[in-house]
Amino acid sequence: MLSGKLQPKWQSMEKWSFRSACTVLQPQVDIDSSDQQKQILLKDPRSRDISPTATSPTHPSPAMAPHAEEPLSQLSPAQQQPTTKKGHSSLPVPNPCLSYWHRTTRAFPYLNHNSTTPIPTSKIKYLIIGSGLAGSLTAYTLLQKGIPPPSILILEARESVSGASGRNAGHVRPDAFRGYAAYARIHGAEQARKIIENEKLVLESLAAFVTEHQISCDFQSTKTFDVCLTQEFAEYERESLQAFESAGGDISHVSFYSGEEARKVTKVKEAVAAYEWPAGSSHPAKLAQWLLRECVEKGVGLWTHCPAEKIDSHSGSDPTARWDVHTPRGTVLAENVIHCTNAYAAHLLPELATFVTPNRAQAHTFVPGRELSGEKALRSTMSLRYSLKHFFSLIQREGDGTVVFGMSRENPLLSQEYKDSIVSFDDTSYSDEAATTAATAFKTLFPDPSNARHGEGADHYWSGIIAMTPDSVPMVGAVDDKPGQFILAGFNGHGMARIWTSAPGLVDLMLSGSWPSTVPECFRYSKERIERAAKDDIKSVW
Repeated sequence: MLSGKLQPKWQSMEKWSFRSACTVLQPQVDIDSSDQQKQILLKDPRSRDISPTATSPTHPSPAMAPHAEEPLSQLSPAQQQPTTKKGHSSLPVPNPCLSYWHRTTRAFPYLNHNSTTPIPTSKIKYLIIGSGLAGSLTAYTLLQKGIPPPSILILEARESVSGASGRNAGHVRPDAFRGYAAYARIHGAEQARKIIENEKLVLESLAAFVTEHQISCDFQSTKTFDVCLTQEFAEYERESLQAFESAGGDISHVSFYSGEEARKVTKVKEAVAAYEWPAGSSHPAKLAQWLLRECVEKGVGLWTHCPAEKIDSHSGSDPTARWDVHTPRGTVLAENVIHCTNAYAAHLLPELATFVTPNRAQAHTFVPGRELSGEKALRSTMSLRYSLKHFFSLIQREGDGTVVFGMSRENPLLSQEYKDSIVSFDDTSYSDEAATTAATAFKTLFPDPSNARHGEGADHYWSGIIAMTPDSVPMVGAVDDKPGQFILAGFNGHGMARIWTSAPGLVDLMLSGSWPSTVPECFRYSKERIERAAKDDIKSVW
């Protein structure tokens, strides 16, 4: 049964005005306008083309944050959209835009570590491709299992932690029940329950690790709300919760609010219902950087700005080197290769080109006005949902009160042009249209009657490339027909709720050969899984 009361403990955001003295989001959308009027207003003729092949104008658009510079892609149109009938494949683009998390960690000493140094010529036992949370935690776990540091090398195509781990919206947010029904349709009831249970374990494990090691990554154990903004979605959540409970799922930590009570506890005036459960938030870049620092200072190799361009079977005389990994600065001889490349996995594993789809997501930070400051600051995080695929995410950071506002890729107010640009590897820029849509939604959900002062309002926007799989779960395990190659990728924009058990689980699998009990079996990578997704035309939950 659901408990009757909630105890919020996660940071979220509330209301404020977007008419800042230094930033006015254009076009201004009247919240009382009809949907048709909003559609017209949101199609600002001054906004630049946001397709992946667009070139940016010389000057920032009116919707840009005051400090922002126009990001210029260095890729040709063909490189920016390497998408064909055979799927999606690309290396990370050079010079991506900086997220809020990147802007606040520019002094990390290993940001550009070994950025010009020739690659090591000695054979590497464990070569990890990718320095985000998946790659750094895999390296750290190998060390904890007694693997000598010089036996481990991490390759990163750009700055360290420059991918999705450093571009998310700050949540460490397990799903308590919502996705159960959708997962069950794809993976069956038992695996769906294990997926939900695993996410709870991730939160508990991560919280314990941060506490034990006193990691300065702004981690906060709190509570989160699923706020239902339509009656239809409230009914969907009710049915999914009942289905999860009927399958033996634990909902003792979930609290429910309806109607006026939901509006009171969430401060969301349009709330129809709300569910609350334990969650967390963090500075994701600081978390991954702590792991990298621990690894590098113990002797693990880290080569940044050194993309793995190609992998061939070893052509030399070393009988223990199975793979030649080619980079712009030389070839690495590796016994084992671990792909922690998320949306870019198909570049080195072409069999994934139709299984992993890159999606460009966008997040925003705002400096709150009076209605979100001081004692009025939100203490819980939120997912504000009109439907399963139409939602906004929200945290308010405990230290400086910055509001981080993420948004789904599906939204009825977004133009078809924007929707057509989502499948992309280009994280050099952001969308004015999406930023305006996010600002409008936030002002609607958290109205602030006060006049904004200089310094309040829109602060920063950024994009990040997430990896979507048709069956909505990550790929963990050995790569078929490629002895010594392993994968940990495809997190569907939900890596913070999955990596913390999946990375140690993969290490256990590599060292013991046995599937880890802490990882759902449906995460296992296999040819059959890829073929089934294509044959059955499986569609992503998200």
